[in-house]
Formats: sequence, C-alpha cells, structure tokens
Amino acid sequence: MFMYFPGNYVWSMAVVAALNNGGLIDEVDRACRPVLEAAEHGDDAGTEQLYAAWQSVVDRLVASADDDVARGRVIGAADKLYRASLYTSQAERLQSPTWSGRTEAYQRSMSLLARHLELSGSPVRRVEVPYAGSSLPGYFLPAPEASPDAPAPVVIQWNGLDSTKEMMYYSGFPQMLARRGISTLMVDTPGSGEALRMRGLTARHDTEVWAAACVDFLETLPEADASRVGLVGWSLGGYYAPRAAAFEDRVRLVVAWGANHDWAAVQEARRRREGENPVPHYWEHVFWVWGVSTMDEFVQATKGMHLDGVVEKIRVPFLITHGAGDRQIPVEYAHRSYEQAVHSPKRELRIFDDPEGGTEHISIDHMAYVAAYIADWVTETFAELDGGR
Repeated sequence: MFMYFPGNYVWSMAVVAALNNGGLIDEVDRACRPVLEAAEHGDDAGTEQLYAAWQSVVDRLVASADDDVARGRVIGAADKLYRASLYTSQAERLQSPTWSGRTEAYQRSMSLLARHLELSGSPVRRVEVPYAGSSLPGYFLPAPEASPDAPAPVVIQWNGLDSTKEMMYYSGFPQMLARRGISTLMVDTPGSGEALRMRGLTARHDTEVWAAACVDFLETLPEADASRVGLVGWSLGGYYAPRAAAFEDRVRLVVAWGANHDWAAVQEARRRREGENPVPHYWEHVFWVWGVSTMDEFVQATKGMHLDGVVEKIRVPFLITHGAGDRQIPVEYAHRSYEQAVHSPKRELRIFDDPEGGTEHISIDHMAYVAAYIADWVTETFAELDGGR
C-alpha cells in the first residue's frame, strides 16, 4: 500500500482511500503535505490538524464550484463537489468521537455529496429504512432499466466499523452493479455513519434484524425485485453480512468483502496491541459504536461476535474476498469462514495477493479491481439463481 505517511498506517490508508475513490493526487498531496511532521507522532495526535489541512483544500474546491455554478458550468462544479465531499469524509473519519466539530464535519460531507448528486443528475436518492421505532438512512441507486414492469435484483450494501454510506457511493461499487443491471441499497447500519452520528443508533451482534428491516423496505419499492436480494458487507460487514444471511432466508446470496470471522478475538488482539487499528482514538471509537463506557461493557456486548456455528447455517451462495497482507484482520479468518460454510451451494474464497494487488484490508490498495470482481460474481450468481427457478 502507498504509505504517504511513513510509519503511520491509519493516516496513509485515508490517503489511499481518497485516491482510489476519485481523489486527485495534486489535491491530496496539498492536503497532506502540511501535516507530514504531525503524522510522525502517531495515529491519535494531530488529527484535528489533519482535518484543518484537508478542509483548506475542500474550501478552495467549494469556492471554485460555486463560481462554476454562477457561470452555468454545472458539470465541472459537480465533479469538484464530489471530491470535496470525499476529502471531508475521509478527514472526518479520523477524528475522535469527542471532537466538538465531528457532527458538523459529517454533515458537511453529506451536504456536499447532495449538491454533487443534484448537479450531476444522478439517479441516486436518499431513503429511510424503518427500524426499531426510528429509521436507517441510506441511498438507493436503481439499475438503469429498473421499473415496476421490470424490477431489478438488488444488493444491500453494509459498511463496517468506521465507514459510511457515502463511502459506499465513493467506492464506485454501486455504479458497477448498476451497469450490470443490479440496483443497490446503501445503508448506514446501527453503529455507523448517520445512524450513529445523527440518531444515536448503536451496534448489535444479531444483524439479521437489520437485514429483515432492509428486505422489508425493498418489498415496498416497485422497481426492486425483493425475491432477488443479495447482501454485501465490507470490513466489519464481513461479520455482519454472513451473520444476517445465516438467519434471514430472504437473502439469496452474500459476500464478505474482507472476512471477519471472529471479531471478538480481533479485539482481544488489539488489547495486546497486535495488528493495525482502522481508525485513531480506537477504543473511544468502539465504545461510541457500541454505546458503552467501559472495557468490561464492551467485552460483554461483543463477546458473541464470531461466526463459529453460524456460517454453517448459510444455505445460499457465499463469496469471501480477503487481502493476503491484511494488517487488520488475519487472512486465517477468511479460510475459517470458507471451511465452515459447508452448506452453501456455491462457496468461493478469493485471496488477493501480489503482484495482482488488493492485498490490504478490504483490498483498499486496489479497490476498484476487487469491486469489479465482486460485481461480476454477484451478476453471474443472480443469473444462475434465475436459471434455477
């Protein structure tokens, strides 16, 4: 992986995510150069300084986009607002949950993306998935030909511990599915994104509850074929999605984009300072996600977060992808999920290694390449399921 900040994995991962999701190298360099020295002091220190440096680039982009709009140059403005949203999102992700500016920063990333979607004429629309007396915020991208007369299959996409529905859009994966005739429902599940930041919805281990809410919602959309629903989860979603597919029988296929077979064990390893963390201020972050205030409460809340005895219950096609050099989640967990998924009628394990690339966590170092592989597998698998009707 490109280590812009030598020795600082977490900050460098944000750089790679920005570049692989449509950021421009000159802008990213201008955002990062002022904090090169700050990065030498570890993941946690200097994150507010990093946000300010990235926002200086964002402010220039927004000012330029506003000038473009005034001149009627909406295409160029939309492109700039996309990158401004992307950079804001990546910088916000690195902040402490206790930072006073965090909610405002996340709101800015959403607002900038909303302006991009409007000016670009994107078919993406905001949706609300009813859940537990509240709702889960999401985006829905319909396949181009989807209609009430020809409803399209749908992939429900879930994020992980620290990503957001906006990052799903930036990844380009929903757009890849749309080109293949598949719609996507991008959802901020409890403990992530807007659901956590704006609504206080915290995580839980029994993710089939979220899955049921998502499929119930899809059954209300006339352009969605709720009999052909797949589930894709990356990072911690590599636990969330297989768990849900094991217990929600309306899910027809499932993808673990980065296996996360035993997240409870990973937390024990992190307590021993083994492996890399996904975000700075790590323990503050996970306490926030789970709505707890002590380590004992956190351990109790997450002790059941493993897939032993769970993936055996999956009876639908199951794809597991993993980077051979994943520094967060050991590759052995990908093998364990595959070996235990004995009742899946089509199980596949795909490990990405050098020189191919995609070796890091959720293959962030070669994300578009791996996203296309997953999109093709989903497309082919839906076709096979249709042929078996």
